[in-house]
Amino acid sequence: MIRTGTELRIMFSPGRVRLVQEEAVVPGLRVLVTGATGLLGRAVCREFQNNGWLVTGTGYRRARPRLLRCDLTDEDAIKGLLQECQPDVIVHCAAERRPDVVERHTEAAVNLNVHATSTLAKEAVLDRHHHITTCLCAALCGSFFLYISSDYVFDGRNPPYGEDDSPNPLNVYGRSKLEGERETMRHCPGAVVLRVPVLFGEVESVMESAVTSLWLKVQEVTESCTLDHCQQRFPTDARDVAAVCRKLSERARQDPSIRGIFHFSAKEQMTKYEMAVAIAQAFKLPSNHLIPLTEQPAVAAPRPINSQLNCSRLELLNLSVEPRPFTSAVIDCLWPFTPDKRWRQTVFH
Repeated sequence: MIRTGTELRIMFSPGRVRLVQEEAVVPGLRVLVTGATGLLGRAVCREFQNNGWLVTGTGYRRARPRLLRCDLTDEDAIKGLLQECQPDVIVHCAAERRPDVVERHTEAAVNLNVHATSTLAKEAVLDRHHHITTCLCAALCGSFFLYISSDYVFDGRNPPYGEDDSPNPLNVYGRSKLEGERETMRHCPGAVVLRVPVLFGEVESVMESAVTSLWLKVQEVTESCTLDHCQQRFPTDARDVAAVCRKLSERARQDPSIRGIFHFSAKEQMTKYEMAVAIAQAFKLPSNHLIPLTEQPAVAAPRPINSQLNCSRLELLNLSVEPRPFTSAVIDCLWPFTPDKRWRQTVFH
């Protein structure tokens, strides 16, 4: 990862990573973003960079030149990463987030969603303080730790859900995220857990999000396509979540009472069928080939019917953002996949 100007260069040598100071570094807050190759991680990196933070991002399978490759299931790799980077804030986005994949590959998913989270939380407290062995609040000592969790920790039977409502996950993915929450708070009492619903945003492939993947169905106008019209979702723009992560991080560094569980979600309630119809309408495409399916779909991992999150805690502390409207946000991320890449200019200008 190479930063220009007065930032840091990260130099690679066999088996280790070195941070090399190129010039006199202007004092600035440092953030480490895990899962920086993913949908949310990319948005978080961009949000912090745009607000003057020094950003280090990690990836693994999709690591690329401007990111550090780090196996988060390797405890020694995590310890070395934090010792070298010395972040003021860690935003832990990395996770196996596909429920059906988690059902089939449970051990690998638990290693990432639970065990890696546990190690990061422990090291966040110890980092930059010569491995202090007493458990101290990370907001006061070490790195502030922000763990991204999911609305799937709830069963969806009695929404909306507040931060203090009892979780009851229906699938292995939800259980792994809940265990990640518990490991976070056990090892790092000053951490923040941020639960979010299904996300979409700027994607490298439309299949990267369950929301943008509907684009393929919308375009299949020659044959009818059934889509779930039972499970209620609250599709949320990753850019909005990233802004909340930054606001939480900045406030928590000043106020140690910012800790524990928070919820953030967009407010528009939509089934997959309704999302697809909205996408079709946004791009002025036909939608009569889309057929609503009002029975629960057969999937490997059961999903909650309605896991709506009550986000009032963030709002009361003035740490929320106004969610982008679904239609304009989905246009932002899907127009590059239109057959005519000039679509946005010709339609909106």
